[in-house]
Amino acid sequence: MAHMLIIGGTGTSSAWEKGFFEKKGFDVAAAAGGKDGLAAAKQGGIDVILIHSPLPDGDSIGLCCQIRAAQNVPVFLVAERGCDEEQIKALEAGADDYITAPVSPAVMAARIEACLSMRRRLLEERRTVGEDADICVGDLTIFIRRRQAFRGRTEIPLTVKEFDLLAFLAGHPDQVFSKQELFKQVWHLDASGDLATVTVHINRLREKLNQVSPAFTAIETVWGNGYRFQTA
Repeated sequence: MAHMLIIGGTGTSSAWEKGFFEKKGFDVAAAAGGKDGLAAAKQGGIDVILIHSPLPDGDSIGLCCQIRAAQNVPVFLVAERGCDEEQIKALEAGADDYITAPVSPAVMAARIEACLSMRRRLLEERRTVGEDADICVGDLTIFIRRRQAFRGRTEIPLTVKEFDLLAFLAGHPDQVFSKQELFKQVWHLDASGDLATVTVHINRLREKLNQVSPAFTAIETVWGNGYRFQTA
């Protein structure tokens, strides 16, 4: 059973979300605000977190940063009044997805379950192939089992989706993938979804790789086609 933490939201929205996801088989805990939500997240044992924006006692983007620094679990930000600026900030803060309310419960559940399903598949692949699944390109090493990436001896701090994106591209070197293909393969969602998420994650991933090694330019934009991880 997957454990979900819902932070914020009105009493009505929290109640229907809790009831809906419990019917879907989740064990759901709820926190009224960011302070209680952060405390619950730090205790561990959570598989996915939903943060409502705005929060009654703080900044949802800041809370996302704090949770991401403490726990490596999928974080979804649900905004009452979504805008491009907040979406970009949320993704840059480490959110794995940004959902604008009102949203169909079935759509929200599908996006969450797709994310969790991918994590389960990765765990199963690690059990099957073991350390042979590690990817080494030059001095970049990706440990699939441990979900860690290193440039030389320096670890690259990555969110869940950043790691998944890097592992997918590096695992298919020199192949060009469109935004639609990456959205389908990494997010496991229909390609008609919000492709801006792919662009934001690519840019954020490049920034983190460059912070460790400014000369690292392996993630190449192939104009009009998409992106590739070049090894030459």
